[in-house]
Amino acid sequence: MFEEVKKLLIKELRLKDVEVTPESRIKEDLHADSLSVLTLIMTIEEEYNIQIPDEELMKFNTVGDVVKFLEGLK
Repeated sequence: MFEEVKKLLIKELRLKDVEVTPESRIKEDLHADSLSVLTLIMTIEEEYNIQIPDEELMKFNTVGDVVKFLEGLK
């Protein structure tokens, strides 16, 4: 699951020469702004055919947080 989320992040945030780990903070380390985060969330929702509740979005600080949420859906 981490590799799938990592690929989405690299594509959506147009990351180059940035190491993405589960501990990477989405805004601080990957330099995602609010619009980028919104686009990323919409892509994840479409990719996995899910709706992410707003209260869960507030918990997405690191890449690992997103992975943990998605793994919990299985």
